[in-house]
Amino acid sequence: MGDAAHVAIAPKTRFARRPTPSPAVLGNGTPRTRITVKGEIHPMKKVSSKAASNKVRELEPFDKRSINLAKFKPDLSAKDFKELFGPIGGIVIFPFLPIETLSCTKTIGRGRTNLTIIVPTIVQVDAATPRASFDRRATPSRNPIIQMHFEPSAYGITSVATYIMEFTIETFGQSTFNLSGFAGPGTLANNGTKVLNGQVRVSLVMQNVPPSQQTFGFLEQTAGGAWNWFSTQVRFPPIVLTQ
Repeated sequence: MGDAAHVAIAPKTRFARRPTPSPAVLGNGTPRTRITVKGEIHPMKKVSSKAASNKVRELEPFDKRSINLAKFKPDLSAKDFKELFGPIGGIVIFPFLPIETLSCTKTIGRGRTNLTIIVPTIVQVDAATPRASFDRRATPSRNPIIQMHFEPSAYGITSVATYIMEFTIETFGQSTFNLSGFAGPGTLANNGTKVLNGQVRVSLVMQNVPPSQQTFGFLEQTAGGAWNWFSTQVRFPPIVLTQ
């Protein structure tokens, strides 16, 4: 046989690969650098401090005002109580504590006692003094109303009685309201049109109400601007004595 054939095998060509560096990482996991397809390293653009601080703000900020509702001016004076409930002469008034007080944080009482709040612009229950705000200019298609239902028998009352339903509000400028309600076979007093300004307590008197009668009273804004409602309470009228 002849000489064995020799086949020359070319060696494999090896290409040196550029090592890929590990980019430094920010505290939030964002790399400080970026690597292109060509392996080039470029610094990352910094996030604008202005954009970072552009946070979503609260639509209605927390109301820090602490309001003493007891200082609100009542619409019924001692003279008014004397004309409604007392004899002629000097008077001494002994008020009763409320039977029930409802507010933004307590909207339901006993039995059918509850609130109806119509077209408020905002209800803020976490304010320093919880409130519901109204503004007829913002809701021209319907008048803002705060209404309370009251069921006497649910509070253990067993006889015909007279009650005062008092609305504690704050108006920002002069506003006009309609104060009215329903006392069943009983009658209403101090109802009608009320022109109010500032921090006031408005009273609807329900006279000779049977214990089983479900009653209600409401304060309806008919003209004016913004106002706040804080609470509505029901109580017996004060005892009026002559001196």
